[in-house]
Amino acid sequence: MLLFDKVTKKYDQDITALEDVYFNIDKGEFSFLVGPSGAGKTTLMRLLIREELPTSGDIFFDEINVPKIPRQLLPQYRQKLGIVFQDMKLLQSKNLQENIAFALEILGKETKEIKETTEYLLELVKLQDRRFLFPHQLSGGEQQRGAIARALANNPELLVADEPTGNLDPDNAFDVLTILRNINKAGTTVMVISHDKDIVNEMKTRVIRMEKGKVISDNKGDYDTIKKPKTPTHIKPKKEEKEEKKETEEVKEKKELEIDDRIKNLEPSILKKFVDAKINTLELIFNLTESDLKNLKITKKEQEILEAFVKDYLTKSK
Repeated sequence: MLLFDKVTKKYDQDITALEDVYFNIDKGEFSFLVGPSGAGKTTLMRLLIREELPTSGDIFFDEINVPKIPRQLLPQYRQKLGIVFQDMKLLQSKNLQENIAFALEILGKETKEIKETTEYLLELVKLQDRRFLFPHQLSGGEQQRGAIARALANNPELLVADEPTGNLDPDNAFDVLTILRNINKAGTTVMVISHDKDIVNEMKTRVIRMEKGKVISDNKGDYDTIKKPKTPTHIKPKKEEKEEKKETEEVKEKKELEIDDRIKNLEPSILKKFVDAKINTLELIFNLTESDLKNLKITKKEQEILEAFVKDYLTKSK
């Protein structure tokens, strides 16, 4: 599912956050990423969600070459991920139920689905009776469980939790661990970034250890055991192989891209630019920013035509 292939990240000549990092995560796996502060764990997560780009190396998620994802397709890619940040990032102006529902509203879900999913997630993290409380009214453990519920709102393929038990007492920490374990048993791949030895040792699962930007151990069992990681012997993902095909095959792929019926009547010059960028649905067009349109070389006249097309569609759909 996930492959970091000899990834290096340098911020300048004197600061190397990651150096020649290689590891892969299988679908359905539960793994820990451990190491001291400054080891490169947070940088690794930022590369995964493509907040930053590697200096060298490749990152593949389910055959998607992450550094090469077009900017306009990033929201679609990030929907495959559920991220629980260390500071949780719950919206202080919304209660717990609204925090979870808001994540679904952004995805454009129907009201009925939002209600049903929110209810299910509150039950999953055992916070049904706390739904109307605001973040500052919740304990640290409750906030963390709420953040996990929100991260699961888009039904991600991979859940990454950054220090989910870092500021919790042992009882709350193990409550969070139990939830993560149940999520994994239900089929979601889980990767936990943690300093908590007790939590890591309790799971007796895979532990990837980093120090000074390098993976120094890849071991199954406990926090302290050091086992030299395997030498990279992977086969190129299918996605990479496709990118190496001849130009004629790439052109054929573009022609075979399925186009949303709702945009087939667009001005041909605009539609061609969208198809070349693999923007083939009305929803993707709605998410384009002015900067995206500029990158796609949409002229001022074409932008006016596009705005009129969207306005006409919205008027007819009311």
